Amino acid sequence: MSKIACVDLFCGTGGLTHGFMLEGLRVVAGIDVDPACRFSYETNNRARFIEKDISRITGKELLALYGDTKIKVLAGCAPCQPFSTYSRRYPFSGDRKWELLYEFARLATTTKPDVITMENVPTVTKYSVFHDFVDTLERLKYHVWHDIVDCSRYGVPQSRHRMVLLASKHGEIKLIPPIHKRAKTVREAIGKLRPLRAGESAPGDKLHIASGLSTKNLQRIKASRPGGTWRDWPKHLVVDCHRRESGRTYPSVYSRMEWDKPAPTMTTQCYGFGNGRFGHPEQDRAISLREAAILQSFPRDYSFIPEDGEVSFKVLGRLIGNAVPVDLGRAIARSIKTHQATVAHK
Repeated sequence: MSKIACVDLFCGTGGLTHGFMLEGLRVVAGIDVDPACRFSYETNNRARFIEKDISRITGKELLALYGDTKIKVLAGCAPCQPFSTYSRRYPFSGDRKWELLYEFARLATTTKPDVITMENVPTVTKYSVFHDFVDTLERLKYHVWHDIVDCSRYGVPQSRHRMVLLASKHGEIKLIPPIHKRAKTVREAIGKLRPLRAGESAPGDKLHIASGLSTKNLQRIKASRPGGTWRDWPKHLVVDCHRRESGRTYPSVYSRMEWDKPAPTMTTQCYGFGNGRFGHPEQDRAISLREAAILQSFPRDYSFIPEDGEVSFKVLGRLIGNAVPVDLGRAIARSIKTHQATVAHK
């Protein structure tokens, strides 16, 4: 594996890179336009963080990062917001994120790495930009595999389905078979963390902090049951928008998780009780930022801010919710290692 070097485009806070690192794959650099990613990326990973817009990265710059490494891997998990189910209701004009897969294809074309991998929301496959990306790789003689993956079968304690793509210059490649027969539960993932009240933080871990609740929302979460919905509440607690006919079809907000099931998909607003099924199964609060990170399969000690840094729910929620789950990164890394071992024996 020492002959393999990886570059992680759109690296974010380092979920994919960390999964690769834990599996012994060397990541030489992560590239992202968001400066908030630098601390967590460089602190937890043996890789350089480059703050730069991918559209301004040249093939020559990318090749220089690999040096004289024999096997080059290019990973790119472009921002998924343009392709999400929610965003499909809105036009994309003016959203530069829409163009990022074309930039990824440009770098693949100019550098021709040995292996390429990409992760995104399942609905990305419904867009022409994705099919253009696949067509580009096939024209470059890559063997391309992609499928919708249940992340919970790879150790991620979430009901999270993602599109994973793998492509190789050297033969057929695909994701390894599922590792786990059943999903890890919320209880197994976060059940032993220190109890918190809404608005409280744990001594010794600034990330184990729960957002505050208004008096009304505290009443609402106390009226909520694990796996239930706002429809279980007394009428005086129901939010006005849900009383209207148009709001009755949105039950997946203001809800508690269930201890003995995987968590719902983590989002950038997973710290808020009203933003989804993010209520703690037992305690009267939303999950903490640390709990959200663990449910994204980050290690318990993954550092997101300096010791003297301030906690911003909005910033850290974005970093955690947008991350590639670490255990999915590990599965992708194992797939690349298995493929390279097969190629080496031919």
